[in-house]
Order: sequence, then structure tokens, then C-alpha cells
Amino acid sequence: MKVIEVDNLRKRYNDRFVVDDVSFTVEEGEIFGVLGPNGAGKTTTVECVAGLRTPDAGAVKVLGGLTGDALKEKLGVQLQSSALPERLKVWEALDLYASFYNRPIDPMALIERVGLADKRDTRYGKLSGGQQQRLSIALALVGNPRVAILDELTTGLDPQARRDTWELIEQIRADGVTIVLVTHFMEEAERLCDRIALIDSGKVVAVDSPAGLISRIEHQQTVRFRPSGRLDDDALKNLPEVTGVHRDGDRITVTGGGNLLLAITTALAAAGVVPADLRVEQATLDDAFLALTGKKITNGDAR
Repeated sequence: MKVIEVDNLRKRYNDRFVVDDVSFTVEEGEIFGVLGPNGAGKTTTVECVAGLRTPDAGAVKVLGGLTGDALKEKLGVQLQSSALPERLKVWEALDLYASFYNRPIDPMALIERVGLADKRDTRYGKLSGGQQQRLSIALALVGNPRVAILDELTTGLDPQARRDTWELIEQIRADGVTIVLVTHFMEEAERLCDRIALIDSGKVVAVDSPAGLISRIEHQQTVRFRPSGRLDDDALKNLPEVTGVHRDGDRITVTGGGNLLLAITTALAAAGVVPADLRVEQATLDDAFLALTGKKITNGDAR
């Protein structure tokens, strides 16, 4: 079932379209990623979906066409720039937001759910970055929504806090909430998202699963290892899967396609050679974005 339908969405600021003919659908129960560099139009797109901005053209349908208060009851939103008064306590924030809804989740149960039970009386300004993000997620969920939009959720977090937040997002999806995740982190999108809309310069470049996006590009596999003994390069060069063999000191790099790793390990076993420090490099979402847009996202910026 489609819970979000975006058709030919356009939004202009002054003389520039920041969202230019964007279309995609989100299926119930999935984590749908909106991925692209800063300034690509991601936030404006989801703000139009959430009813916070009015499109200049196109159509947005959420949960069959809900609008106004009916939409507010079913859609939770965590915005990129959201913040709370520094002296507001965790329980006070949840209690306040719960009052906005007809059938909210029990705020105290939600505090437990997001791992903030021991911080319930802590003021917002005293929370760590990861704890503030957990509270932001809780505020997006307190209305008991069917769909949650989470915008740049892990920006500024340290690696451990980011991974803790990823685990929480996966738990929320397991509870039946459909999630729209706006991000510029490739690793985040590749780990969490069932499908991704790649957005660049206000346009959707492609919509597919992470694996599907990666499979669209021609990218050779690379296998690196150190042989345990003498090895004739021809034993590898003659394999149909291999396109190149290169030596750098005692390390061998083999490129190719198909089931390259199996072909190499079989050949090494036949030669009585054991590969040490074996590493396999596959195409990544970074490679797919670069191939599809001609740009590479570095620290959130496309270059």
C-alpha cells in the first residue's frame, strides 16, 4: 500500500526551482531514504509532504489524501533545525507534545522506549547530541503516527551515537511505523533504507533499493591479498573473471567481474597458496551517486 505519493512536485524560491518535478512513492512499512547533498532540495521536498510548505506545482497525497488535523494525527515529523528551550526537561517536552494529539502514546513509556529513562528529569540543554536526537525521535512518535519523517537525524553525532540512533530507527520500523529518512550520509542510507530517492539539484536522479542503485553502474570488483608463497601471475590472468593483475611489493591486486572471489580462491588453492590479508572491494552507494550525477558527496556537499 502506498502511504505517500508525490507527483511532479515543484517549489520555487525567487527565480530558482529548489524542487523541480520530483516524483516518488513510499510503501507502507518501509524505510524510504531521500538522499543527496546539502542544498539538493531534500528538506523542502519533505516539508511539502508534511504540509509545512505549499508546492508551486504538482501533487502530494499522504495516507490516501489526509490533510489538516487528520494528517497531523497520523504524521510525525522531526525537522533538521528543530530545537527546544534549554531549561525544558525531557518529561516536560514529551508531556507538552503529547497534549497536541487525540490519542498519544504514553510519554513515560516512550521515554523508556527511546532509552532516556534515566534522563527524564534532565534539562534539554544538558543532554548530549545523541540524547537530544533520541528526544527528537520521541517527539516525532508521541502522537502515535503511522508515518514519521526524520530529517538529517544524525548530523553532528559521533560514530557511536549515530549507530545507536540507527538501531532505534530499525526498532521503530519493526513496530510498524513507515519512515521517511532524509540524509546525506551514504553509509546511513545503505544500512537503513529499503529504497532510496537520489536527489540532486532539485531533481530525482533515480529511485531504487541500495543494491539496485549500485547494480546500475559498471564497476569492477577488486580483490587484494598477500600470497603465502610463490605464485605465477598467469594462474590469475588466465581466469575468465579476471581483467587485471597488479603487484605492489608482496601484495597482489586483482580486478574483474562475475564471481571473482571464488575464481581467485579456487586458483590459489590449486596452486597451494594461502591468501593473507584478503580484502574484497565492491561498488558502493558513493560509486552509484557519482556515476548517476557526476558528483561525489563529501561531508554532505556534492563536488
